Amino acid sequence: MSVKDAQEALLAIDYGDIIDLKNPVEGALGALTIGDIEDIVAKLDGQKISSATIGDLPMQPELLLAKIRETANTGVDIVKIGLFPSPKQIACIEAIGQSLASEIKIVAVVFAENALDISLLGVLKASNFYGVMLDTAIKNGKNLTDHVALAELVDFVQAAKTLGLFVGLAGSLRFEHIETLKNIGADYLGFRGGLCEQDDRKCTLSEQKLKTINILLHKNNTVLQMREVSIR
Repeated sequence: MSVKDAQEALLAIDYGDIIDLKNPVEGALGALTIGDIEDIVAKLDGQKISSATIGDLPMQPELLLAKIRETANTGVDIVKIGLFPSPKQIACIEAIGQSLASEIKIVAVVFAENALDISLLGVLKASNFYGVMLDTAIKNGKNLTDHVALAELVDFVQAAKTLGLFVGLAGSLRFEHIETLKNIGADYLGFRGGLCEQDDRKCTLSEQKLKTINILLHKNNTVLQMREVSIR
């Protein structure tokens, strides 16, 4: 689940497998300041796996490499980057693979508003990316399943897992999506807006909703099992 500050991180620590650090007012993958990431990572103190986004950045290899390195130096376990449509997209993936992916756990985020390109998963694997996540880029009330059919989600997850990629699904998910999506086989589901007051991702996390999602994920003892992530 995504948090925007240390207070939310400590609130979410009992409910989420991965504590994802992002700034929800700055876009789909809005980045917190390096200082804020360091503060949250210190307060988590290794109790939960942490991930952090680098921002909605253009597909420029040098820019991405610098921001990934800067974010990884905070001590966060996983760095998430957005793969936006661009003629330089593959060049960015390959540059990251050559320079950083062997030493940093990097998860590429692809967006449901764009046509799913399963062949991209092979490029990510060849470039030593740790994983891939399917999310929505535009937070306008539409969710992941509004953009992508269930059969396509199954194909995406199965293809990623066959390649050995850590795979997640997100995108304005709500409680009603859990039962269907947790059976697809993704390693994790990502939540933000559906866990906030007024279902608004810019608002504060609701502890009652955190408790509810914990119950739903464990309903009938069929909890979403997150694949083990080794900490650096």
